[in-house]
Amino acid sequence: MTHAASLPATWSYRSRTVRLALWAGWLALVALFVWCWQIMTQTTIWAFVLDAPRQAADIGARMVPPKWGYLPELMLPLWDTLNIATLGTMGGVILAVPVALMAARNTTPSATILRPIALFIIVASRSINSLIWALLLVTIIGPGLLAGIIAIALRSIGFIGKLFYEAIEETDPTQIEAIEATGAGPVQVLTYGVVPQVMPTLWGISVFRWDINIRESTILGLVGAGGIGLKLNASMAVLAWDQVTVILLLILGTVIASEWVAAWVRRTII
Repeated sequence: MTHAASLPATWSYRSRTVRLALWAGWLALVALFVWCWQIMTQTTIWAFVLDAPRQAADIGARMVPPKWGYLPELMLPLWDTLNIATLGTMGGVILAVPVALMAARNTTPSATILRPIALFIIVASRSINSLIWALLLVTIIGPGLLAGIIAIALRSIGFIGKLFYEAIEETDPTQIEAIEATGAGPVQVLTYGVVPQVMPTLWGISVFRWDINIRESTILGLVGAGGIGLKLNASMAVLAWDQVTVILLLILGTVIASEWVAAWVRRTII
């Protein structure tokens, strides 16, 4: 046996086959990216893209200074927006609670029929954006605040229902078993064994969703569902950029205030 044959083989982190496979994978990923980029940009007018910085600077110059005299006209639409978010959240909570009880494994009356139906409702609600809900509802029941409230409620069912049914499934089973040992029925077990454990979670989820709905309700007016979005759409339509600035600043202030209110509620009530 020669000296070279007695030497141990050189260790490698990856074999040659694995390295070639990785290079082929990266090459395929780059090719896929280039192909997708070509599809997405085949109708792009690059002259407009190159001109975009100048257009943005022009619009920015027109937005300053803000037209503060327009602010009083925004108070009623802002109030409508807050009502859309609040009433929509309340409706979402009312509808989501029974859906969550049907979706949770430890509270559903039927794991084979009602639970799949409840899970489908949750997924369907979460899959459709509130703006799309509002667009559909404006077509069905006409423009106005009602369409916005229902759109927010339908969107909230999935968010609240999913988090709430997961909280129900995570309840302490020993407390429930202790109540069942007293001979309590399903309603009593739910009332005294499950509800006290999940109520703080429900409050937290509801406040969190209300905070999100404040943001979402500000744009529902773009499709005719009422609120401050109507004013934003009207101002943009007539190129009144100084009014747009006031609306955007008002929306920003409202969102900051809702963040503070939500944090305060979580600290004091939950």
